[in-house]
Amino acid sequence: MNMRVDKKVMDMSLAGIFTAIIIAMSVVPFLGYIPLGFMNATIIHVPVIIGAILLGPKYGAYLGLVFGMTSLIKATLTPTVTSFVFSPFVTIGGYSGNMWSVVIAIVPRVMIGVVAYYVYELVMKVAHGMKGSQTVALWIAGIAGAMTNTLLVMNGIYIFFGNSYVAASNKAVERVYDVILGIIVSFGIPEAIVAGILTAAIVKVLFKIKNH
Repeated sequence: MNMRVDKKVMDMSLAGIFTAIIIAMSVVPFLGYIPLGFMNATIIHVPVIIGAILLGPKYGAYLGLVFGMTSLIKATLTPTVTSFVFSPFVTIGGYSGNMWSVVIAIVPRVMIGVVAYYVYELVMKVAHGMKGSQTVALWIAGIAGAMTNTLLVMNGIYIFFGNSYVAASNKAVERVYDVILGIIVSFGIPEAIVAGILTAAIVKVLFKIKNH
C-alpha cells in the first residue's frame, strides 16, 4: 500500500514539474514558441512526450491539455496574423476564430502524449531484447508525438480555416493544401527530428534517476 501511495505522490509531483515547465516555456520568449511572422514554431510538445512516457497516457493527455490551453491563451493575448485558428476570441484582418479554433488548439495537443506513450510501448514490445531498443523506441515515440501535433493541427486548419489561413498568411498558391503541406515538411519534420533526439536523450537520464 505504501509503495502505491509513494508512486502516486511521485507521479503527481513529476506531473506538477512538467506542468510548470510547459507553462514556463509558453511565457518565456523564444523558449517554447519561436515566432516566424505568420505563425509560431514550438518545442513545447517535448515535455508532454517525456511526461507521457514516464507517467503514462492519462498524465500525457493532461500535459497535452496544459499545452493546448497555453496555446489558446497565447494566441489570444499575443496574436499573430493567423492566431484566429487557435482562438475564438481573435479577429485579425477580417478573419475570425470560432469554436473550431478551440478544437485545433487543444485536441491535437491532448493526443501528443497518448500517441507517444503507446508508440513507445509498441516499439519496446516489438524490439524486446534487441540492443539499443529503448533508445530507438524513445526516438520513434518522440517523432510520433511531434508529428501527431503537426498533422492534426495543420489538417484541422485546412479543414476548418483553409482559405482564410492562406489569405491571412499572404500565400499566393493555387491549391490551399500546398501551403499546409509546405508547413508540415518545412517545420513539422524538423520539429519531429528534434523531439526524437531530445526525448531519447532526456528520458534515458530520467529513467536512471527514477530507478535509483
